[in-house]
Amino acid sequence: MPTEPAVPGARKPSVWRAFSQPAARTMCLLGFSSGLPFLLVAGTLAFWLKENGIVLKDITMIASAGMTYALKFLWAPLLDHWRLPVFTRLGQRRGWLLFAQLGVLAGLLAMAVLTPHQLAPFVAATLFVAFMGATQDIAIDAYRIEIAPMSAQGALVATYSLGYRFGLLAAGALALILADHMAWSTVYALMAILMVVPIITTLVMQEPQLRRMLPSSWREAMRDSVIDPFADFFRRYRWTLAAVIVLFILLFKIPEQSIVGGVMSPFYRDMGFSKTEIGAVTKIYGVWIGIAGAFVGGAAVARWGVWRVLGIAIVLESCSNLLYLLLIGHHGSLMMLGVAISGQNFAEGLLGPPTVAFLSSLVNKQHTGTQYALLSSLVNLPGKVLGFFAGGIVAETGYGEYFVITVLSILPAMGLFAYLWPRFRGIERMQQAVDQSGAT
Repeated sequence: MPTEPAVPGARKPSVWRAFSQPAARTMCLLGFSSGLPFLLVAGTLAFWLKENGIVLKDITMIASAGMTYALKFLWAPLLDHWRLPVFTRLGQRRGWLLFAQLGVLAGLLAMAVLTPHQLAPFVAATLFVAFMGATQDIAIDAYRIEIAPMSAQGALVATYSLGYRFGLLAAGALALILADHMAWSTVYALMAILMVVPIITTLVMQEPQLRRMLPSSWREAMRDSVIDPFADFFRRYRWTLAAVIVLFILLFKIPEQSIVGGVMSPFYRDMGFSKTEIGAVTKIYGVWIGIAGAFVGGAAVARWGVWRVLGIAIVLESCSNLLYLLLIGHHGSLMMLGVAISGQNFAEGLLGPPTVAFLSSLVNKQHTGTQYALLSSLVNLPGKVLGFFAGGIVAETGYGEYFVITVLSILPAMGLFAYLWPRFRGIERMQQAVDQSGAT
């Protein structure tokens, strides 16, 4: 069982105090920094590639550079146990964060200079941006967990999500609208400039006051930073239950992840929508719908707990993919596009808070950074793999059949959810009792 109280059962401070703390404002700006590069190596990038004559199969493969985010656990121990010599004065968390943010800025400028006409180095620059963006996410998650107690994490996650959505708004809607009036290379250069704001934030914010013991030998470093964080999870949950949990984590977000990336941008274009229409509806209106869903999800978790809300949100999010079938029969209809985006983005936002709370409840605080990176990576990995082959699947089956496949892919996860239900409901009640006794 987890050695630390989980987020969902923790007693919260007042809403005003939680959301007005300086850390909440910092997390909002860091959320913007995290959201900005994500679409620039995925959905937004797919538009640029399509306009340069790249075929759909290759678009989905290149735009799957975001798969790097699903592999970030591989180098997460490095951020936990090694300090960058160049940024020693900033501290471990801020040093890595500044390094990653500068890397994203440099990578976006490289993409702007190279353009898809120089495809091989352009793809290399894209992968570099994705790698640095994933590294940034590791540092931000660890920073968030270390700067505040678990009782304040809900507000930090909420403000981070708000900033993240603004980052998506800039990299999605703003970038698409600008691309109707200027070259894509100029758009990417402007996106790079926006990274200056979170870089300044990193320079002025405070380093977490957390002392870390340096390993005395290479063998000890490998054991403490690489082996023990993974072994600890299986020790606490036992092998059978731990294996089922991991399998559930791998499967339950496949429907969401399989429509994030290279396949959706060409789909919108093939359905007869302009870049401005796509940007306005999916990236501006849709962002606010997603924010509304996230706040509803957070309130639902506070009211009914993690496990029940997680199950409902999984079903709603997967079934929302069927709304895209409306566009196939109504080419160019902004009303139908609005209906589809409303349902899908609200359900996606609804799923966010219970997902974060569920993953947080599994983490041992002694290995917070590495274990959270591993679990959050596992959530996204299968969907990213499916997204890599999405273009080929669509070419063989068509868009409609592809969306149906993504919905049916949730059935194995729901079977595992039913198996885990009595076990995690019991754990959740125990955690709530521990939190309430600790508060009194």
